[in-house]
Amino acid sequence: MSEAVEFALRTLWIGVGATVLMDLGSVLRRRLFGISSLDYALVGRWLVHLTRGRFFHDPIAKSPRVSGERVIGWTAHYLIGIAFAAVLVAGWGLAWARQPTLGPALIVGIGSLVAPFCVMQPAMGAGFAARRTPRPAMARFQSLVTHGIFGVGLYLAARFAGVIGV
Repeated sequence: MSEAVEFALRTLWIGVGATVLMDLGSVLRRRLFGISSLDYALVGRWLVHLTRGRFFHDPIAKSPRVSGERVIGWTAHYLIGIAFAAVLVAGWGLAWARQPTLGPALIVGIGSLVAPFCVMQPAMGAGFAARRTPRPAMARFQSLVTHGIFGVGLYLAARFAGVIGV
């Protein structure tokens, strides 16, 4: 298998696997602690409105619904997970993907907080790093937990990929 094909397969596997683990962590936190997670339909709504020239919303939940927003949001969620996996594999190389270690995965997972803190939350009306939410410190902490789980998921998905021979 060429390195380009291996890069693509490992990136896809790692990104999807890490995103699934992040989603399972969110489901578990909701069931055990009543902590809700982001409604990805709102991400889809934001993306569709973005194509129509509207970046900022106050808040996104009050913006008009759009057809297919849930599917668009969930698809974007997984594509973003794959993109961050590509950053990880590109940054640390296929050698890392073949023999993963936790450190680089956590760097990328926690580093991915830049996206919600600096782009998504301000654009969707929550302010920079959720400062306009009712409990900003808790929102930030929950984002950190979610992205930490994503980082662990990057590592575990890469380990599992090696086990099954991806």
